[in-house]
Amino acid sequence: MLHAGWNALIANARDTHATTAVALLVGVAVFALPAALTWHIEAEAWPYIAASAALELTYFALLAAVYARADLSFAYPIARGSAPVLVLIVSVIALGADVSLAAAAGVLVVTAGVLLVRGIGREAADVASLALALGVGACIAGYTLVDDHGIRHAAALPYFELILLASAIPYAAAVAARRGTAAIRAAAEWRAAAAGVGMVCAYLLVLEALERAEAAPVAALRETSVVIAAAGAALAGRERVPPGRLFGAVLVVAGVAALALG
Repeated sequence: MLHAGWNALIANARDTHATTAVALLVGVAVFALPAALTWHIEAEAWPYIAASAALELTYFALLAAVYARADLSFAYPIARGSAPVLVLIVSVIALGADVSLAAAAGVLVVTAGVLLVRGIGREAADVASLALALGVGACIAGYTLVDDHGIRHAAALPYFELILLASAIPYAAAVAARRGTAAIRAAAEWRAAAAGVGMVCAYLLVLEALERAEAAPVAALRETSVVIAAAGAALAGRERVPPGRLFGAVLVVAGVAALALG
C-alpha cells in the first residue's frame, strides 16, 4: 500500500524529477534522528551501502523519467513485475539456485502480464517508456540482492538512511542544475513530503523482511502493490486504464506468487 501510494504521488506530479528530489530530501531529514538513535553499521556493510546507493540513484532517475512520459498503470506493473523475474535469473546464474516448475511457470505468466500491460501491437513510441520501466525493474532487482546481504551487517534504519543520503544529494543537485532551484522550491509541497515519508517507511518494511526471509519471496510479495496501483488509478479516474492492462497487472501478481511458491 505504501509503495503504490508514494509512486502515485510522484507519477501525478507536475514535475516528476523535482518532486522526486524533494521527496528524497524529506525522507533523509525526517529519518535522520531515528537513524542516529538506532545507529549500528559494521565495516562489512559499507561496500553494500555504496553499491545499493548507486543502484538507488539510477532507480530514482529512471523512475522519474518514465513517469514523466507514461501512465502509472503502464510503468508500475512492468517495473515491479520484471524485478522478481530478474532476481530469480541472477540467483540461478550467479548463485546456483534451483528453479522449480512453479517458478518457471511464474516467469512465463509475468512475461504474459507485462505484454498485456504494454499492449500488444501498440505503436513504437511506447518502446522508450517500456525500456525505462524495465530499467527500473533491473535496478530494483539489483538493490534487492545487494541489500539482502548488506542488511546482515547493519540496523535497517541507519542502513537505508545512508543509502538515501548518498542518492538524494547528487540527484537533487542534478535536478537543480538542469531545471533550476525554482523547480525544487515549487515541488516543495505536501505531495513530495508525503512521498518522501512513504518511500522510507515502505522500504524499511522491506529491509525488516529481508532480515527474516530470503530475497526471492520478499521481492515476490512486494508485487501485490502492482494490482493496488492499477486498481487505484482506475478507481480514482486519473487515467484511462484499459481492461487488458488491469488484467495484465493481475497476471503479473499471479506469476510473482508462483515465483514465491517455487
